[in-house]
Amino acid sequence: MSEDPLRRPHIWQPGTSAPPLLLLHGTGGDERDLLVLRQHLAPDAPVLSPRGTVSEQGMARFFRRLREGVFDEDDIRLRADELAAFLTAAEAKYDVPAGSWMAVGFSNGANMASALLLRHPESLAGAVLLAAMVPFAEDEPRDHGLAAKRVLIVNGDSDPMATPAQTSRLAEQLRRRDADVQLLPFSGGHTIDPGQLPAIKKFIQAAGEGK
Repeated sequence: MSEDPLRRPHIWQPGTSAPPLLLLHGTGGDERDLLVLRQHLAPDAPVLSPRGTVSEQGMARFFRRLREGVFDEDDIRLRADELAAFLTAAEAKYDVPAGSWMAVGFSNGANMASALLLRHPESLAGAVLLAAMVPFAEDEPRDHGLAAKRVLIVNGDSDPMATPAQTSRLAEQLRRRDADVQLLPFSGGHTIDPGQLPAIKKFIQAAGEGK
């Protein structure tokens, strides 16, 4: 890992409302991909959007995979540790309360957010997981629970990758650690469904108000 975690390419947009958003793009995206979500979900919130540091045939990702749907779990752990260090450095530079981030991740970014919750729960206040799969085949050690962490899983019921079975397993892994998990299924595939954005906005607003 770089001596300076903030050397990772990223975009910071200051704001005034809580919680601050951590945007995590999908495979082949970059730090600009999800910025448009801010105006739909929390237009006044601070936003931090980093780029994944792994390249797969020129496509940016947050961790390596062995093939489609099969993750390199050792690399997930390494990259989650790196991202946690990046967030700590960003909190100091941008004056963000430690561990107050609401991650909003799509696909590979959602899987990274889940891994961060499981491995470094102190880094996030919660997460919105869009087209999310299970990051670890076996449960990570339960040194820390996820009580008071709010998680919204937004998966399409015909997603060939983030299947209903994956959704159930992910929710179970998080709930076993006492996370407050809500499911927001929709009719569709591996995508961000615009029709779900108002409900996601309400979820983020409620998290910021502590409801």
